[in-house]
Amino acid sequence: MRHLFSRTSLLPNKALIGLIAGAVFSLPSYSSDDRSEIFRFNVSPNGYPPYLIVDGHEPSGIMWDVVATIVPRLGYTLEAQKIPRKRVDQMLEDGYLDGTPRAIEWTEEPEKFLFTDPVVNVEEVFFFASNSQLEYQYPSDLFGKTVVTHLGYLYPDLEPYFEDRRITRFDVPRDRDMFRFLLHGERFDAALADRLVGQWILKSEGLKDNIRTSDNGISQYGFRVMVRPDWADFAEAFNRELEVIRENGELDAILANYR
Repeated sequence: MRHLFSRTSLLPNKALIGLIAGAVFSLPSYSSDDRSEIFRFNVSPNGYPPYLIVDGHEPSGIMWDVVATIVPRLGYTLEAQKIPRKRVDQMLEDGYLDGTPRAIEWTEEPEKFLFTDPVVNVEEVFFFASNSQLEYQYPSDLFGKTVVTHLGYLYPDLEPYFEDRRITRFDVPRDRDMFRFLLHGERFDAALADRLVGQWILKSEGLKDNIRTSDNGISQYGFRVMVRPDWADFAEAFNRELEVIRENGELDAILANYR
């Protein structure tokens, strides 16, 4: 699927920006001898709940909470940056930004960047009304059905069936709308959304007892922190701490807050 952290564009006056960046900002890499650096992390203007939530006084969300747990342990002060998606990659390259949440598969030129180990998996699954008998194992399970989908998203595994109408696609503009249509429209059989996004919405809307998720999904990508190649030492240190919080239960505790 297409994603808010997935696209790149060039900023104007790249040469001028590069000169300014060189004069104003340093480009740090992780070092035990330098413990006062700021790690500027993109949360985007609108966030991406439950991975990034920006509607409060301080950012929150799965990715923010994990980064906020690990980064101070590496000697950095964490600073949130709300960068529009079309500017993120170029600003990261030019040194105005130090990290952003990203899946490798959503990056147009992944060879230009370095990625940490996955913090969490982004998994697209089906949501059904609790009283529905429908299950999903293969696309053929949805033949003759109508699936609520997100406007503008691509689902490569299902596109052939959408095109020949063996499965009917019904687009809505927001993730929240998917579940309203699923519950209140008789012609809709399933909704297709990110598992954790869906669970967050259902929890927020008090709908956890009304909708269930499929065990099987159609895609799974590792959601990581993307940095510049010269931050290799930082990425390695981040990965070590990520493994620590995965083993000691801190990561599970963070995830539990958003399920």
